[in-house]
Amino acid sequence: MTGTITGAGFGDLTAFTGMPRLSSLALSPDGTRLVTAVSTPSPDGKTWQAALWEVDPAGERPARRLTRGAKAEGSPAFTPDGALLFVSARPDAEAGPGKDGPKDRAALWLLPPAGEARELFRPAGGVSGFAVARDAGRVLLVSGAHSTAEFGERDEEARKAREDAGVTAILHESYPIRYWDADLGPSYPRVLATTDPVDVDAPRLGAADLVDLTPGANARLSDSPAISPDGRWVARTQGVEVSASYGTRVRLRLAAADGSGDRVLADREGHSFSQPVFLPDSSGLVAVRTVDSTPDSPWRNGLVRISLDGEVIDLAPDFPEEPEHPVVAPDGSAVYFTSSHRGHQPVWRLDLASGEVVRLTATGSYNEVRVSPDGTTVYALRSAWDHPPQPVRLSATGVDQDAVPLPAPGAVESLPGTLTEIDVVVEDGRTVRAWLVLPTGASAERPAPLLLWVHGGPVMSWSGWSWRWNPWLMAARGYAVLLPDPALSTGYGHDFVRAGWAAWGGKPYTDLMAVTDVAERRDDIDESRTAAMGGSFGGYMANWIATRTDRFKAIVTHASLWHLDAFTGTTDDSYYWIREMGDPLLQQERLAANSPHLRVADIKTPMLVIHGDKDYRVPIGEGQRLYFDLLRHGVPAKFLYFPSENHWILTPGNAKVWYETVFAFLAEHVLGEPWRRPDLV
Repeated sequence: MTGTITGAGFGDLTAFTGMPRLSSLALSPDGTRLVTAVSTPSPDGKTWQAALWEVDPAGERPARRLTRGAKAEGSPAFTPDGALLFVSARPDAEAGPGKDGPKDRAALWLLPPAGEARELFRPAGGVSGFAVARDAGRVLLVSGAHSTAEFGERDEEARKAREDAGVTAILHESYPIRYWDADLGPSYPRVLATTDPVDVDAPRLGAADLVDLTPGANARLSDSPAISPDGRWVARTQGVEVSASYGTRVRLRLAAADGSGDRVLADREGHSFSQPVFLPDSSGLVAVRTVDSTPDSPWRNGLVRISLDGEVIDLAPDFPEEPEHPVVAPDGSAVYFTSSHRGHQPVWRLDLASGEVVRLTATGSYNEVRVSPDGTTVYALRSAWDHPPQPVRLSATGVDQDAVPLPAPGAVESLPGTLTEIDVVVEDGRTVRAWLVLPTGASAERPAPLLLWVHGGPVMSWSGWSWRWNPWLMAARGYAVLLPDPALSTGYGHDFVRAGWAAWGGKPYTDLMAVTDVAERRDDIDESRTAAMGGSFGGYMANWIATRTDRFKAIVTHASLWHLDAFTGTTDDSYYWIREMGDPLLQQERLAANSPHLRVADIKTPMLVIHGDKDYRVPIGEGQRLYFDLLRHGVPAKFLYFPSENHWILTPGNAKVWYETVFAFLAEHVLGEPWRRPDLV
């Protein structure tokens, strides 16, 4: 499977949906093997199905497929002796009838360097994540269990008792109660460590082979736990409730992997810790420390080094952006990390001896950073607006370099247009920039209609390829697409985020209009045929735009915030939003100033409202109320509703319907074509 696509393929939703999608990256201990997960539609076309593929780090051999399970497989990681561990819900062919349990439980599997994959562990709560001690081979697992039951047989008994009694109720005694699209409880994640190393010859695991490091856990993990290279220590996050208005901050705990001890490692008022990774000698770790948000200031990230006795040292305190996902070099001399930066997400290298920070990459958005054992090479998945994620190779000591792509499925050979950038200096002196996708053939003689797409977040940026919001599908149909980073966007310094903090309808809106004005002044853009779109916070902005101007012919709003007071109390993480909006008096003032539902009478533009019922981040009530309010005020509107989808529209069939409906709505109102209802809705 080459899985390449040309510009013409973006005009065919089936071809686009069939493109291989890469995620995860694992590097073998000797640096000779690189493995990634490649997702394609399942044989019936209704879901995504991932398989593991091996990529040649040297870039000389084509990629080869390693697994062919009937269920999705992912999260690859190597053991010290070169066995490949991964997570899959595929049935166990070696288990006898009635001994395998439910087939949809995610299990830990092992693929030896030669031979067939075999199942290692399938707990009642499934395996939701794991990590391997680099030197010792001990494995850290995350699996769900009832808070009142011991992990293992007692947990299985509790699950069966609920099932037999027909009980689905959950009694909550803490907050939050759900996350994205999942209800929390009555099962909560346990952090478990194997008592012995896992290697090529490891036997099947049972509950007796694991140490439960979080017995009685009754809260979700806010981040993945980490295990030290020597297998002795485990670092994990723990929420600490501060107050009813502030919510929780997050601290780090350090546990002995054998279960002999557990203590607080790092805790600071007004701060949260996340993304821990151990130093190569297991003497401490590197983590992200976040200054928590307040009504006056957004959150801010910084890198810290933490010793095992709890001493915290700031690393690169003057770095102006938001560092994430630290990776320590094998010799402990440097930390590699990523952050947003002017429409890109580079890889950065922090020298721990000098404190110097250099940018390794010139362009693109990088994640899954892996460093070779000899410390000379960095591997990662790179994406950009002109290419989906692809494994690449970098010099560990280069500066502003172009990555070397490695042969893998999912390459894009050509695009139905070109990519450029525009910017504008706004009233307060900030420079607001945007990506601009232009369709093939756009010119002064054939100016293209323009779509303004607003990103979600709100604290994020348009910095890399998106499968869900893909501008090339629109370019293939003749549209230009504007992807701006207004106030609240990352990659432009802390003050750029602060400019829109708790004032979403202020500078984020005026920034968007200013950069749209610049785009419309181009002779290859038709300023008389424009539309605005957005999802999540971008959907909020689409709604706000509708209340402030009638310059657009149509507006598409997906998973959008409409009634801010209702939203802040029903979303899955109310504390985050309430902390930004302030105490009750300030909150009511800010909500009144920024909630679009109070201005529905000003909307004249036709709107397409889209929402998924399983969306717990922006609950379905927001979309329902918006649609009803539009209808009762006489605004031409349609409501595309997905009973089984969440904040994102993920399944292949529904994703195609999403685009087909958007295409038809825009064609009617922007291009002046007759309305054509998609066949399957």
